[in-house]
Amino acid sequence: MTLLLTVILVALVFEYINGFHDTANSIATIVSTKVLTPRQAVLLAACTNLLGAMWGTAVAKTISSGLVDTKLVLLTSDIMICALLGAIIWNLVTWWFGLPSSSSHALIGGLCGSALAASNNNWQVIIWSQPNPQHWYQGKGMLWKVIVPMVTSPVAGLILGFIVMALLYLLLQRARPTWVNRFFGRAQMVSAGAMGFMHGTNDAQKTMGIIALTLLAATKAGQLENLPGWLSFLHTPAPGPGKEMEIALWIKVVCALTMAAGTAVGGWRIVKTLGHKMVKLHPINGFAAETSSATVILVATHLGIPVSTTHNISAAIMGVGAARRLNAIKWTVVERMAWAWILTIPITGLLAYGLVLLLRGFSPSLPPG
Repeated sequence: MTLLLTVILVALVFEYINGFHDTANSIATIVSTKVLTPRQAVLLAACTNLLGAMWGTAVAKTISSGLVDTKLVLLTSDIMICALLGAIIWNLVTWWFGLPSSSSHALIGGLCGSALAASNNNWQVIIWSQPNPQHWYQGKGMLWKVIVPMVTSPVAGLILGFIVMALLYLLLQRARPTWVNRFFGRAQMVSAGAMGFMHGTNDAQKTMGIIALTLLAATKAGQLENLPGWLSFLHTPAPGPGKEMEIALWIKVVCALTMAAGTAVGGWRIVKTLGHKMVKLHPINGFAAETSSATVILVATHLGIPVSTTHNISAAIMGVGAARRLNAIKWTVVERMAWAWILTIPITGLLAYGLVLLLRGFSPSLPPG
Protein backbone atom coordinates (compact mmCIF):
# COMPACT_ATOMS: atom_id res chain seq x y z
CA MET A 1 0.00 0.00 0.00
CA THR A 2 2.86 2.37 0.84
CA LEU A 3 4.44 1.71 -2.56
CA LEU A 4 1.13 2.37 -4.31
CA LEU A 5 0.75 5.73 -2.58
CA THR A 6 4.35 6.51 -3.50
CA VAL A 7 3.49 5.98 -7.19
CA ILE A 8 0.56 8.40 -6.92
CA LEU A 9 2.80 10.92 -5.16
CA VAL A 10 5.56 10.62 -7.79
CA ALA A 11 2.93 10.91 -10.55
CA LEU A 12 1.70 14.14 -8.98
CA VAL A 13 5.29 15.40 -8.74
CA PHE A 14 5.54 14.77 -12.50
CA GLU A 15 2.27 16.67 -12.98
CA TYR A 16 3.59 19.56 -10.90
CA ILE A 17 6.81 19.70 -12.94
CA ASN A 18 4.73 19.43 -16.10
CA GLY A 19 2.86 22.50 -14.87
CA PHE A 20 5.92 24.75 -14.68
CA HIS A 21 7.83 23.00 -17.50
CA ASP A 22 5.12 23.08 -20.16
CA THR A 23 3.18 26.10 -18.94
CA ALA A 24 5.91 28.23 -20.44
CA ASN A 25 4.73 27.00 -23.84
CA SER A 26 1.24 28.40 -23.39
CA ILE A 27 2.30 31.80 -22.02
CA ALA A 28 5.63 32.45 -23.78
CA THR A 29 4.08 34.43 -26.60
CA ILE A 30 1.86 36.69 -24.48
CA VAL A 31 4.80 37.48 -22.17
CA SER A 32 7.24 38.16 -25.01
CA THR A 33 4.77 40.52 -26.72
CA LYS A 34 4.44 42.36 -23.37
CA VAL A 35 0.64 42.08 -23.40
CA LEU A 36 0.81 40.60 -19.88
CA THR A 37 3.48 40.61 -17.19
CA PRO A 38 4.93 37.21 -16.25
CA ARG A 39 2.89 37.19 -13.01
CA GLN A 40 -0.36 37.98 -14.84
CA ALA A 41 0.37 35.39 -17.54
CA VAL A 42 1.06 32.67 -14.96
CA LEU A 43 -2.23 33.43 -13.19
CA LEU A 44 -4.12 33.23 -16.51
CA ALA A 45 -2.40 29.94 -17.39
CA ALA A 46 -3.05 28.43 -13.94
CA CYS A 47 -6.79 29.16 -14.16
CA THR A 48 -7.17 27.95 -17.76
CA ASN A 49 -5.03 24.85 -17.11
CA LEU A 50 -7.28 23.96 -14.17
CA LEU A 51 -10.43 24.28 -16.26
CA GLY A 52 -8.92 22.36 -19.18
CA ALA A 53 -7.74 19.49 -17.00
CA MET A 54 -11.33 18.80 -15.95
CA TRP A 55 -12.55 18.62 -19.55
CA GLY A 56 -12.72 15.08 -20.97
CA THR A 57 -10.57 11.97 -20.49
CA ALA A 58 -9.93 10.64 -24.01
CA VAL A 59 -6.15 11.16 -23.76
CA ALA A 60 -6.04 9.60 -20.27
CA LYS A 61 -7.71 6.48 -21.66
CA THR A 62 -5.07 6.25 -24.39
CA ILE A 63 -2.24 6.39 -21.83
CA SER A 64 -3.91 3.87 -19.51
CA SER A 65 -4.82 1.27 -22.13
CA GLY A 66 -3.57 2.14 -25.61
CA LEU A 67 0.24 1.88 -25.45
CA VAL A 68 1.25 -1.05 -23.21
CA ASP A 69 -0.37 -4.50 -23.25
CA THR A 70 -1.17 -5.09 -19.58
CA LYS A 71 -2.07 -8.72 -20.38
CA LEU A 72 1.63 -9.44 -21.03
CA VAL A 73 3.18 -7.49 -18.16
CA LEU A 74 2.07 -6.51 -14.68
CA LEU A 75 2.96 -2.86 -14.21
CA THR A 76 3.60 -2.96 -10.49
CA SER A 77 4.01 0.16 -8.41
CA ASP A 78 7.81 0.07 -8.48
CA ILE A 79 7.82 -0.27 -12.27
CA MET A 80 5.55 2.77 -12.59
CA ILE A 81 7.84 4.77 -10.29
CA CYS A 82 10.74 4.01 -12.65
CA ALA A 83 8.66 5.17 -15.64
CA LEU A 84 7.80 8.44 -13.92
CA LEU A 85 11.34 9.07 -12.67
CA GLY A 86 12.72 8.63 -16.19
CA ALA A 87 10.32 11.32 -17.42
CA ILE A 88 10.97 13.62 -14.45
CA ILE A 89 14.77 13.48 -14.88
CA TRP A 90 14.55 14.40 -18.58
CA ASN A 91 12.05 17.19 -17.91
CA LEU A 92 14.33 18.75 -15.30
CA VAL A 93 17.40 18.48 -17.56
CA THR A 94 15.67 20.13 -20.53
CA TRP A 95 14.09 22.76 -18.27
CA TRP A 96 17.52 23.62 -16.83
CA PHE A 97 18.94 24.19 -20.32
CA GLY A 98 15.83 26.06 -21.46
CA LEU A 99 14.94 23.50 -24.13
CA PRO A 100 11.20 23.19 -24.91
CA SER A 101 10.94 19.39 -24.89
CA SER A 102 7.75 17.36 -24.61
CA SER A 103 6.57 16.14 -21.20
CA SER A 104 4.05 13.98 -23.06
CA HIS A 105 6.71 12.08 -24.99
CA ALA A 106 8.91 11.90 -21.88
CA LEU A 107 6.13 10.08 -20.05
CA ILE A 108 5.40 7.80 -23.01
CA GLY A 109 9.09 6.91 -23.35
CA GLY A 110 9.38 6.19 -19.63
CA LEU A 111 6.27 4.00 -19.67
CA CYS A 112 7.47 1.95 -22.64
CA GLY A 113 11.03 1.60 -21.31
CA SER A 114 9.93 0.40 -17.88
CA ALA A 115 7.37 -2.02 -19.38
CA LEU A 116 10.02 -3.47 -21.68
CA ALA A 117 12.43 -4.04 -18.79
CA ALA A 118 9.67 -5.49 -16.59
CA SER A 119 8.76 -8.01 -19.30
CA ASN A 120 12.35 -9.22 -19.79
CA ASN A 121 12.72 -7.52 -23.20
CA ASN A 122 9.47 -8.82 -24.63
CA TRP A 123 8.92 -6.23 -27.37
CA GLN A 124 5.34 -7.41 -27.84
CA VAL A 125 4.47 -5.76 -24.53
CA ILE A 126 4.48 -2.43 -26.39
CA ILE A 127 1.38 -2.04 -28.54
CA TRP A 128 2.96 -0.97 -31.82
CA SER A 129 -0.08 -0.83 -34.07
CA GLN A 130 -3.72 -1.80 -33.77
CA PRO A 131 -5.34 0.01 -36.71
CA ASN A 132 -9.03 0.77 -36.76
CA PRO A 133 -10.51 -0.21 -40.14
CA GLN A 134 -13.02 2.65 -40.06
CA HIS A 135 -11.04 5.59 -38.67
CA TRP A 136 -7.21 5.71 -38.45
CA TYR A 137 -7.30 8.06 -35.44
CA GLN A 138 -9.21 5.44 -33.42
CA GLY A 139 -6.38 2.94 -33.79
CA LYS A 140 -4.22 2.03 -30.81
CA GLY A 141 -0.51 1.73 -30.36
CA MET A 142 2.68 3.75 -30.73
CA LEU A 143 2.28 4.21 -34.48
CA TRP A 144 -1.20 5.78 -34.45
CA LYS A 145 -1.16 7.51 -31.07
CA VAL A 146 2.46 8.71 -30.85
CA ILE A 147 4.61 8.49 -33.99
CA VAL A 148 2.09 9.72 -36.59
CA PRO A 149 0.87 12.63 -34.38
CA MET A 150 4.49 13.48 -33.44
CA VAL A 151 5.10 14.29 -37.12
CA THR A 152 1.69 15.50 -38.29
CA SER A 153 0.70 17.78 -35.39
CA PRO A 154 3.77 20.08 -35.58
CA VAL A 155 3.47 20.15 -39.38
CA ALA A 156 -0.19 21.08 -39.01
CA GLY A 157 0.73 23.78 -36.46
CA LEU A 158 3.41 25.20 -38.77
CA ILE A 159 1.14 25.26 -41.83
CA LEU A 160 -1.81 26.69 -39.92
CA GLY A 161 0.40 29.33 -38.28
CA PHE A 162 1.73 30.34 -41.71
CA ILE A 163 -1.78 30.52 -43.23
CA VAL A 164 -3.33 32.48 -40.34
CA MET A 165 -0.43 34.95 -40.28
CA ALA A 166 -0.44 35.38 -44.06
CA LEU A 167 -4.19 36.04 -44.04
CA LEU A 168 -3.84 38.61 -41.27
CA TYR A 169 -1.04 40.37 -43.17
CA LEU A 170 -3.25 40.41 -46.28
CA LEU A 171 -6.34 41.72 -44.47
CA LEU A 172 -4.53 44.31 -42.37
CA GLN A 173 -1.88 45.60 -44.77
CA ARG A 174 -3.44 49.09 -44.73
CA ALA A 175 -4.26 49.18 -41.01
CA ARG A 176 -2.35 51.48 -38.70
CA PRO A 177 0.32 49.63 -36.65
CA THR A 178 -0.82 51.26 -33.40
CA TRP A 179 -4.40 50.02 -33.94
CA VAL A 180 -3.16 46.51 -34.90
CA ASN A 181 -1.01 46.25 -31.76
CA ARG A 182 -3.82 47.50 -29.52
CA PHE A 183 -6.49 45.22 -31.02
CA PHE A 184 -4.38 42.06 -31.06
CA GLY A 185 -3.03 42.82 -27.61
CA ARG A 186 -6.61 42.38 -26.40
CA ALA A 187 -7.31 39.46 -28.73
CA GLN A 188 -4.22 37.69 -27.42
CA MET A 189 -5.85 37.47 -23.99
CA VAL A 190 -8.42 35.16 -25.59
CA SER A 191 -5.93 33.15 -27.67
CA ALA A 192 -3.53 32.69 -24.72
CA GLY A 193 -6.44 31.58 -22.54
CA ALA A 194 -7.46 29.08 -25.22
CA MET A 195 -3.88 27.82 -25.40
CA GLY A 196 -3.75 27.33 -21.62
CA PHE A 197 -7.13 25.57 -21.64
CA MET A 198 -6.05 23.16 -24.40
CA HIS A 199 -2.77 22.50 -22.60
CA GLY A 200 -4.79 21.43 -19.57
CA THR A 201 -7.11 19.20 -21.61
CA ASN A 202 -4.23 17.26 -23.18
CA ASP A 203 -1.30 17.33 -20.77
CA ALA A 204 -3.05 16.84 -17.43
CA GLN A 205 -4.76 13.73 -18.75
CA LYS A 206 -1.48 11.86 -19.20
CA THR A 207 -0.87 11.72 -15.45
CA MET A 208 -4.51 10.74 -14.93
CA GLY A 209 -3.85 7.76 -17.21
CA ILE A 210 -0.74 6.73 -15.27
CA ILE A 211 -2.55 6.83 -11.91
CA ALA A 212 -5.51 4.89 -13.33
CA LEU A 213 -3.16 2.30 -14.85
CA THR A 214 -1.35 1.86 -11.51
CA LEU A 215 -4.61 1.42 -9.58
CA LEU A 216 -5.86 -1.07 -12.18
CA ALA A 217 -2.69 -3.16 -11.78
CA ALA A 218 -2.98 -3.02 -7.98
CA THR A 219 -6.63 -4.07 -8.15
CA LYS A 220 -5.75 -7.00 -10.44
CA ALA A 221 -2.97 -8.10 -8.07
CA GLY A 222 -5.37 -8.06 -5.10
CA GLN A 223 -3.44 -5.36 -3.26
CA LEU A 224 -6.58 -3.32 -2.56
CA GLU A 225 -8.82 -6.08 -1.20
CA ASN A 226 -8.42 -5.36 2.51
CA LEU A 227 -8.65 -1.59 2.40
CA PRO A 228 -10.86 0.24 4.93
CA GLY A 229 -14.17 1.54 3.62
CA TRP A 230 -13.00 5.15 3.37
CA LEU A 231 -10.32 4.09 0.85
CA SER A 232 -12.65 2.04 -1.33
CA PHE A 233 -12.47 4.74 -4.03
CA LEU A 234 -9.00 3.41 -4.92
CA HIS A 235 -10.51 0.22 -6.38
CA THR A 236 -10.24 0.37 -10.17
CA PRO A 237 -11.89 -2.62 -11.88
CA ALA A 238 -10.83 -3.65 -15.37
CA PRO A 239 -13.11 -2.40 -18.17
CA GLY A 240 -15.38 -4.94 -19.82
CA PRO A 241 -14.70 -6.40 -23.28
CA GLY A 242 -14.65 -3.71 -25.94
CA LYS A 243 -14.94 -0.92 -23.36
CA GLU A 244 -12.43 1.76 -22.37
CA MET A 245 -11.29 2.46 -18.83
CA GLU A 246 -13.19 5.21 -17.01
CA ILE A 247 -11.16 7.80 -15.13
CA ALA A 248 -12.46 8.47 -11.60
CA LEU A 249 -13.50 12.02 -10.71
CA TRP A 250 -11.06 12.26 -7.80
CA ILE A 251 -8.13 11.52 -10.14
CA LYS A 252 -9.22 14.33 -12.47
CA VAL A 253 -9.62 16.82 -9.62
CA VAL A 254 -6.27 16.03 -7.96
CA CYS A 255 -4.35 16.15 -11.25
CA ALA A 256 -6.02 19.39 -12.30
CA LEU A 257 -5.18 21.12 -9.00
CA THR A 258 -1.60 19.82 -9.05
CA MET A 259 -0.96 21.08 -12.58
CA ALA A 260 -2.44 24.46 -11.67
CA ALA A 261 -0.11 24.66 -8.65
CA GLY A 262 2.91 23.83 -10.82
CA THR A 263 1.77 26.40 -13.35
CA ALA A 264 1.89 29.08 -10.66
CA VAL A 265 5.65 28.50 -10.32
CA GLY A 266 6.28 29.33 -14.01
CA GLY A 267 9.11 28.26 -16.30
CA TRP A 268 10.91 31.35 -17.45
CA ARG A 269 13.91 29.59 -19.01
CA ILE A 270 11.64 28.09 -21.68
CA VAL A 271 9.65 31.32 -22.06
CA LYS A 272 12.93 32.98 -23.05
CA THR A 273 13.65 30.36 -25.75
CA LEU A 274 10.17 30.33 -27.29
CA GLY A 275 9.30 33.99 -26.86
CA HIS A 276 12.59 35.71 -27.61
CA LYS A 277 15.32 33.49 -29.03
CA MET A 278 13.47 31.75 -31.87
CA VAL A 279 11.69 34.68 -33.53
CA LYS A 280 10.75 38.22 -32.49
CA LEU A 281 7.01 38.42 -31.79
CA HIS A 282 4.41 41.19 -31.82
CA PRO A 283 0.83 40.81 -30.49
CA ILE A 284 -0.53 39.90 -33.93
CA ASN A 285 2.14 37.16 -34.23
CA GLY A 286 1.38 35.83 -30.76
CA PHE A 287 -2.34 35.72 -31.53
CA ALA A 288 -1.76 33.79 -34.78
CA ALA A 289 0.60 31.28 -33.14
CA GLU A 290 -1.62 30.64 -30.12
CA THR A 291 -4.79 30.31 -32.18
CA SER A 292 -3.15 27.87 -34.59
CA SER A 293 -1.60 25.72 -31.87
CA ALA A 294 -4.77 25.65 -29.74
CA THR A 295 -6.77 24.52 -32.77
CA VAL A 296 -4.44 21.58 -33.48
CA ILE A 297 -4.45 20.50 -29.80
CA LEU A 298 -8.26 20.78 -29.68
CA VAL A 299 -8.62 18.34 -32.58
CA ALA A 300 -6.02 15.94 -31.11
CA THR A 301 -7.64 15.95 -27.66
CA HIS A 302 -11.06 15.24 -29.17
CA LEU A 303 -9.54 12.22 -30.94
CA GLY A 304 -7.77 11.00 -27.77
CA ILE A 305 -4.28 11.61 -29.21
CA PRO A 306 -1.59 12.68 -26.69
CA VAL A 307 0.23 15.40 -28.64
CA SER A 308 2.95 17.73 -27.46
CA THR A 309 1.98 21.28 -26.55
CA THR A 310 5.66 22.17 -26.91
CA HIS A 311 5.93 20.85 -30.45
CA ASN A 312 2.72 22.53 -31.54
CA ILE A 313 3.33 26.04 -30.22
CA SER A 314 6.97 25.94 -31.37
CA ALA A 315 5.95 24.88 -34.88
CA ALA A 316 3.18 27.49 -34.97
CA ILE A 317 5.69 30.21 -34.00
CA MET A 318 7.97 29.02 -36.83
CA GLY A 319 5.05 29.17 -39.27
CA VAL A 320 4.20 32.70 -38.14
CA GLY A 321 7.83 33.76 -38.52
CA ALA A 322 8.08 32.17 -41.96
CA ALA A 323 5.02 34.15 -43.11
CA ARG A 324 7.06 37.29 -42.51
CA ARG A 325 10.27 35.96 -44.02
CA LEU A 326 12.26 32.73 -43.65
CA ASN A 327 15.34 34.41 -42.20
CA ALA A 328 13.18 35.84 -39.37
CA ILE A 329 13.52 32.40 -37.73
CA LYS A 330 16.73 31.69 -35.83
CA TRP A 331 17.41 28.23 -37.21
CA THR A 332 20.24 27.41 -34.78
CA VAL A 333 17.71 27.59 -31.92
CA VAL A 334 15.27 25.45 -33.94
CA GLU A 335 18.01 22.85 -34.46
CA ARG A 336 18.65 22.56 -30.71
CA MET A 337 14.94 22.15 -30.09
CA ALA A 338 14.60 19.52 -32.83
CA TRP A 339 17.31 17.38 -31.25
CA ALA A 340 15.54 17.59 -27.88
CA TRP A 341 12.31 16.46 -29.57
CA ILE A 342 13.95 13.52 -31.38
CA LEU A 343 15.85 12.28 -28.33
CA THR A 344 13.05 12.57 -25.74
CA ILE A 345 11.36 9.17 -26.17
CA PRO A 346 14.60 7.11 -26.61
CA ILE A 347 16.37 8.78 -23.68
CA THR A 348 13.45 8.58 -21.24
CA GLY A 349 12.87 4.98 -22.34
CA LEU A 350 16.51 4.13 -21.61
CA LEU A 351 16.41 5.97 -18.28
CA ALA A 352 13.31 4.08 -17.14
CA TYR A 353 14.72 0.78 -18.45
CA GLY A 354 17.95 1.36 -16.52
CA LEU A 355 16.08 2.31 -13.35
CA VAL A 356 14.10 -0.96 -13.47
CA LEU A 357 17.32 -2.97 -13.86
CA LEU A 358 18.90 -0.99 -11.03
CA LEU A 359 15.87 -1.65 -8.85
CA ARG A 360 16.12 -5.38 -9.57
CA GLY A 361 19.79 -5.28 -8.62
CA PHE A 362 18.90 -3.93 -5.20
CA SER A 363 15.74 -6.07 -4.90
CA PRO A 364 16.40 -9.52 -6.41
CA SER A 365 12.95 -10.65 -5.25
CA LEU A 366 11.26 -8.20 -7.61
CA PRO A 367 9.07 -10.19 -10.01
CA PRO A 368 10.35 -10.22 -13.60
CA GLY A 369 7.02 -9.12 -15.09
